[in-house]
Amino acid sequence: MQIHSIGLIIAAGIIALIISIFQYTYKAKNRTKKHLFFALLRFLSVFTLLILLINPTFRKKSSYIEKPSLIIAVDNSSSIKHLSQNKQVIELVDKFQNSEELQDRFNVKFYTFSDRLEDTLNLKFDKKQTNISNALGNLDQIYKNSNAPTVLITDGNQTYGGDYQFSSRTYKQQVFPVIAGDTIKVADTKIQQLNVNRYSYLKNRFPVEVILTYSGVDNVSTKFEIKSGKNTIYSQPVSFSKDNNSEIITLTLGASKAGVLQYTARLVPLENEKNVINNNKDFAVEVIDQKTNILLVSDMTHPDLGAIKKSVESNERRSITILKPAEVQDIEDYQLIILYQPNTRFSSVYKKITDVKKNHFTITGSKTDWVFLNKVQDLYKQEITRQTEYYLPRFNNNYGTFLLEDIGFGGYPPLVGTFGEIAINSSYDVILHRNISNINTEEPLLATVEDNGTREAVLFGEGIWRWRAQSYLDTKSFETFDEFFSKLVQYLASNKKKSRLNTIAESFYYGNSSIKIKAEYFTRNYEFDNRGNLSISLKNKDTEQSQTIPMLLKNNSYEVDLSSLSSGNYDYTVSVIGENISRSGSFSILDYNVEQQLLNADVTKLTQVATNTNGKAYFMNQDDILIQDLVADERYKAVQKSKENIVSLIDWKYLLAILIALLSIEWFMRKYNGLI
Repeated sequence: MQIHSIGLIIAAGIIALIISIFQYTYKAKNRTKKHLFFALLRFLSVFTLLILLINPTFRKKSSYIEKPSLIIAVDNSSSIKHLSQNKQVIELVDKFQNSEELQDRFNVKFYTFSDRLEDTLNLKFDKKQTNISNALGNLDQIYKNSNAPTVLITDGNQTYGGDYQFSSRTYKQQVFPVIAGDTIKVADTKIQQLNVNRYSYLKNRFPVEVILTYSGVDNVSTKFEIKSGKNTIYSQPVSFSKDNNSEIITLTLGASKAGVLQYTARLVPLENEKNVINNNKDFAVEVIDQKTNILLVSDMTHPDLGAIKKSVESNERRSITILKPAEVQDIEDYQLIILYQPNTRFSSVYKKITDVKKNHFTITGSKTDWVFLNKVQDLYKQEITRQTEYYLPRFNNNYGTFLLEDIGFGGYPPLVGTFGEIAINSSYDVILHRNISNINTEEPLLATVEDNGTREAVLFGEGIWRWRAQSYLDTKSFETFDEFFSKLVQYLASNKKKSRLNTIAESFYYGNSSIKIKAEYFTRNYEFDNRGNLSISLKNKDTEQSQTIPMLLKNNSYEVDLSSLSSGNYDYTVSVIGENISRSGSFSILDYNVEQQLLNADVTKLTQVATNTNGKAYFMNQDDILIQDLVADERYKAVQKSKENIVSLIDWKYLLAILIALLSIEWFMRKYNGLI
């Protein structure tokens, strides 16, 4: 209690004493012993009331026992069921839940994990992916300031993510893996990996690479084959031994017709082979009967040219030719013309573009002849200043001509362009605004223009090779930038008329991948409409089953996740509820479950995880030993802790009851004695 509060309490006592003496001693005419009793009651009631008004605070210490946490993390992936361990895992979890020894010693917390960590115990063992490294990382964040040993019930088979054997070295808790699965090595042949491009061109041949592996000690012979429907289109005998336990087969197949061609690769199982699921793998190739040809016209050498070529040709369905203006003869064979920093030498090229109304992409920069460019076309004009400026990109989230996402332009380096105002004299949509230092402007850096059925994009700056390099530094891949550039090229290379509803989907998906379909919905003015109510109707062409699923708004598109669908061929229709607008398509899902490719528990990695974290590995039949070890481990003791709280006297409810009681007794006694 503070000193000034003590002073106030003393003052309150003096005031209460003065009031009681004045009321029942000084003012009373005939003082009796009863008046002294009344004075005492009045003193106590007034003093209590003043104490409540002063409301002094006190420090209150309390102690409690804190038990360590015990994390039980259970693998909920389908490999547990595939290895016939699902019943044993459920029984083990029930035993942990009902163990009084563990409940007395620990605060037991249960989690499940597959591709992500969940704080539930909904054990169905139906998840198609496993990421143990991610589960350990999340648990490490949750219990980073706690003493929380971790029991990891899993087969140790991870399908994607960082190697948990190494990432566990930074895990702050002790891990006690419980190994679920058969640890006995048996003879097994399987298709370890199959590499094939998603696309090919009609009447071409596409390569297929297959890696076959064998685990066993005997010399064995079998056969590898590829089937299309019921027809075997490729066959080759293969032999394995203890020392020669893998083989790589490279072959080419013909793309005889357009569309999605589905194949099955099969390694004929050995006699009495235990796991035959991993001997088959479905794959598909989309055969395209047309290739997008792009012409890049430039009168100079510049790093941008290489960046543009790499981005365009990252998509195998596109090819690019680089020519000087004087070398351009016929542009009819090209779907898109890219004009890099035009000058007077481009006169003949612009005449050809105007004559055939060819879509084009103009990139300007410090060497652009704006006097010529302003004269040769009238869609946009640049103020002539003869000065350059550095322009930073700012993504326009309201861009609605086609679907684009911000790929991190806010961290990209500036482009070099001509200083001055830009006037666009036609209908246009800005993809990127340009900033000068920290000043935001509404002037375009990258915009698309449509005029009389011709599409054009204009980039008012040079140096996009730096953007592609920055994208690699940010994501360790060129894929993000190349995909952005590919969408722009796709829009410019197409003469397809604008539609208020567009769908974006692949023609086929692998069963272990994310299956998402997107849709763009626009108003009558072709502005993105985020108020739409879209749904997708699906029909399995093999089973005739149908279902309708609502699509969710995500950024500048509507999206639905169909990863839970089973393999098969599907038709879909995306509709706008309340309007007579819909778009249809089809796709296939190839049957592939990576969890079923696994035959044994990974004892080596799980044992190493236990070693890395000062834990210990156990097998499923050692549950009693695990419980006894955890209970007896001196590292996990309950800790007595204390906490100090500042408590206000007004929070003590009994003091108010005492005040009411004192006033009531005083009133009753005075009434009884005729003083009221």
